[in-house]
Amino acid sequence: MSDEKDLQQLKKEAAERAKQLARERMAAKKETEQTEQTLEKTVSLNEEVEAKQEKTAEKDDDLELAKKKAAAAAKAKAAALAKQKAKEAEQSGESADSDELAKQKAIAAAKAKAAAAAKAKAAALAKQQAQEGNNAEASEDEIAKAKAKAIAAAKAKAAAAAKAKAAQAQASETPKQEEKPSPNQVYLDKYVKVIKEHLGEDVLEDAYINRLSKDVPTLVAKKDTYYKIAQFLKYNEQLGFDYLSDLHGTDFQTHMEVYVHLYSYKNNQSVALKVKIDRDNPEIDSLVPLWPGANWPECEAYDLLGIQFKGHPNLIRIFLGENWVGHPLRKDYEPYDVEV
Repeated sequence: MSDEKDLQQLKKEAAERAKQLARERMAAKKETEQTEQTLEKTVSLNEEVEAKQEKTAEKDDDLELAKKKAAAAAKAKAAALAKQKAKEAEQSGESADSDELAKQKAIAAAKAKAAAAAKAKAAALAKQQAQEGNNAEASEDEIAKAKAKAIAAAKAKAAAAAKAKAAQAQASETPKQEEKPSPNQVYLDKYVKVIKEHLGEDVLEDAYINRLSKDVPTLVAKKDTYYKIAQFLKYNEQLGFDYLSDLHGTDFQTHMEVYVHLYSYKNNQSVALKVKIDRDNPEIDSLVPLWPGANWPECEAYDLLGIQFKGHPNLIRIFLGENWVGHPLRKDYEPYDVEV
């Protein structure tokens, strides 16, 4: 049965390691998803910047085309004005010199007007381009930050994956440290074997080495076999536990438990005998007929926990008195008089 408990403990540890690995894998997966989302945003920002750059190039082409159109319009207008002035000069009989002067003035005025219009349009386009350039620079900064963030996330993801892989490799390579068998295991096996041979296979509820109490071999009896096992432990020639060194009770809220520690002077060995009893009706056989030393410990358990020991010669309260209400070591105990 001790081997079964060790196996259960090993299974529990393996399950905990599996859960830890699953958590690390989930964290790595989450970081991967975040990295992919960041990269998608980066690609989207790149596409937006490229689109804005294309629009800016198209506007530059529009500006050149507008300049050419303005110049052509100015030339056409100047030619028309010159033609009209020449016609008027012929009709009024003005001299050829006056005609040429008017023509030059008209051409100059038309050119000045066209140049002013082209300059104003160019200034407006330059202003718009400058604004879009600032936006493009801001977008480039955002792209740079996004790239840096994506690189950092990728590095973190790689580090987490490497850590998880190393932990997994270490878990698979590290040999399981088996717990050393207790030196008292041979005695526990002997007690269990002798008891089952004489009293039957189903008289014990459990048997194990109590690592928390100096590796004492521990037998857990059923309620109806508790007294019979205790009697066998005392009078069997191979066992001979003739001294009761301790008896006490414990409230576990779901049930109560009586613990008995026995010692064999003949074999220089000890054993613990335990039994679980109903909490609402805590009643069990008294061991006073077998070991008179159980008298006062059973009275103490009755006084503080309310456990009834059948067959006890004089079960009384030894600390609190018969008029005391309740049993102080019960987990649900409430003082009858809070002032006391």
